[in-house]
Amino acid sequence: MTLQNNTKKKSRKKMGLALGVAAAVGLGAGCWFLFLRQTPQDFVQAYMDCIEARDYEKMYEMLDADSQERIDQESFLTRNQNIYEGIEVEDLKLEFKKKDGDKKWIKYTATMNTVAGELTFDNQMYVHREGLGLKLQWEDTSIFPELHSTDKVQVSSSEFQRGGIYDREGKTLAGQGIVSSVGLVPGKMSVDPTQREEDIQKMADLLEISAESIENSLDASWVKDDSFVPVKKIEKNHTVENTLLGENFDSELVKQLVEIPGVMVTDAEDRVYPLGEVASHLTGYVQSVTAEDLEERKGKGYDANSVLGKSGLESLYEDELRGTDGCKISIVDQDGQERTVLAKKETENGLDITTTIDSELQEMLYRQFENDKSCSVAMNPFTGEILALVSTPSYDSNDFVLGMSQSVWDSLNEDEDQPMYNRFRQTWAPGSTFKPMTAAIGLSTGRLAADENLGYSGTSWQKDSSWGSYHVTTLHDYGEDVTLRNALVYSDNIYFAKAALKIGADTLEEQLKKIGFGQELPFPISVTSSQYSNEEHISTEVQLADSGYGQGQMLVNPIHLASIYTAFLNEGDMLKPKLLQEENPQGEVWISDAFTEEAVQTVAEDLKDVVNSPEGTGYGLHLEGVELAGKTGTAEIKDTVEDTSGTELGWMAVYTTDPDTEKPLLLLTMVQDVKERGGSGYVVDNLRPVLESYLLGQEYTKPSQDEPE
Repeated sequence: MTLQNNTKKKSRKKMGLALGVAAAVGLGAGCWFLFLRQTPQDFVQAYMDCIEARDYEKMYEMLDADSQERIDQESFLTRNQNIYEGIEVEDLKLEFKKKDGDKKWIKYTATMNTVAGELTFDNQMYVHREGLGLKLQWEDTSIFPELHSTDKVQVSSSEFQRGGIYDREGKTLAGQGIVSSVGLVPGKMSVDPTQREEDIQKMADLLEISAESIENSLDASWVKDDSFVPVKKIEKNHTVENTLLGENFDSELVKQLVEIPGVMVTDAEDRVYPLGEVASHLTGYVQSVTAEDLEERKGKGYDANSVLGKSGLESLYEDELRGTDGCKISIVDQDGQERTVLAKKETENGLDITTTIDSELQEMLYRQFENDKSCSVAMNPFTGEILALVSTPSYDSNDFVLGMSQSVWDSLNEDEDQPMYNRFRQTWAPGSTFKPMTAAIGLSTGRLAADENLGYSGTSWQKDSSWGSYHVTTLHDYGEDVTLRNALVYSDNIYFAKAALKIGADTLEEQLKKIGFGQELPFPISVTSSQYSNEEHISTEVQLADSGYGQGQMLVNPIHLASIYTAFLNEGDMLKPKLLQEENPQGEVWISDAFTEEAVQTVAEDLKDVVNSPEGTGYGLHLEGVELAGKTGTAEIKDTVEDTSGTELGWMAVYTTDPDTEKPLLLLTMVQDVKERGGSGYVVDNLRPVLESYLLGQEYTKPSQDEPE
């Protein structure tokens, strides 16, 4: 109150001076008149507008003489800038209250957005005339009513935990885990410069990083002799499997590292992928954000320390997996004790994602084909749940999170087998696995009859001489009973070339579009759309004939192909593939009546014979106790029709027929480069141990890790 009275006395003297000056220059000086007419509310508004404008010098100029005597400009600028920019003030609004009492006290409610959310408080400022205009009697309470001169405004944050990714049984596919942080304590390093340099180089070699990066870490401004300076994170005990099992022993790498003076290895938290390369194409990985990432996600809570899903499920479900950091703005006294909480935003952890994936099946399929270029899709054919998505060879997501060495990065990029290439997202020539679709289309449209004999042609055929030297060839001569059942069991290319010609290009194209060709697959992971031609239409008879047995320019995505196969188990309806677990999963129809019920019943019976009849090409997967059906396939990959040096893709589509089977399964696998390795028979042989383990409960033994011949 004394401060106010003194100010009033000084104000009267200064006001008299101001009025005298105004009289001297005349009332016609409009600018002075307007200046004198500024209301105290306008003055306070102008002062607060300077906060968002970051014009702290202008704010200081608006202080009265007494205030400027108590706080110098540099201290004022520093205090206000640190507070307002520290809490990231934006969109500051004032609501002035009705005047009561001393009219020089301007009361208002301030609302602003801050790093901790919206902050609202009531406050007041003492505004009076001094000299030619209004001035503010400033105190620390002008910032916040509870703020004292010895107090500080403190911003504290709590990090959210990124949601985990789990399989159908709750096993971790991606989540927070314990890793080993390798670092240096400068005060414990060798004092001999030459030895120190040698130790750093040895550490760099063991961690596969540069010695320069270690030196840069040690040169950071915060580093002291007793500081722990992190250099690199590695898998705990050098294996992620041990991380989750909780085993506690030192790897050979750690033993060598801790022999170096000053090196320490401690536990740290980080994102881990327990299945490693087994599921990396599915899970993807996270990495630190780049400047481009921050620009793209401006205003979404990312900062320089954030991580971001870069591929796979980590990228697909980034918004769900990412949470929101908690933040609190508080006033603390000179001893660091919290006095008042101004604003608080609670921490919101990311959501967990539970998938339909079966980790054991995923791993078995990976182990069977890890030395091949392959992909596998496993699905419950009655619910559409995806049980496994495998691409081989693969990479290890953990390498991207913990820091990939240049040698590992080079090996991934220079490997001709392309371990970074996700094969289950691509399209491939389906070969004979597409013959059931040709059959179902022919039967559904009435262009083909199951018992119709299309004529014996041996193992080589062409429609007429207009085809030139081109002939359709097939492997098996099974006699003159050239009907649909035998054509599927013996995988007769000639039969299905003839069937395609009977169906006709227009009808075939129409039906292929109906079952999803050229459409986007309704699946969370984006995949390449299936096609039947490189151009708009099937343009020649030869192309049409080749399309009938899955060659020509036919390219199909494996997940799409698996979805088409579900029609043989769901009365002609194609099911939508699902990746997220549901409480009571039910099949969701993607395309209804893809084929007629009569057509799928006929084809489905024939596909049983493919696997269960001794003459069937899929008989190698015949199991006692579980009825299976399916179709083998071998697709030639060559540059021209005349090319004889091309390679081959081997396929197998196999499924359980009984909906009451304990573990319903539709499994589709493609392997590249099976020429001279048995064609589709190579795939059949490798799938048998997987099916025996998954369906019959037999113990699964991982195959030899030797390269395939």
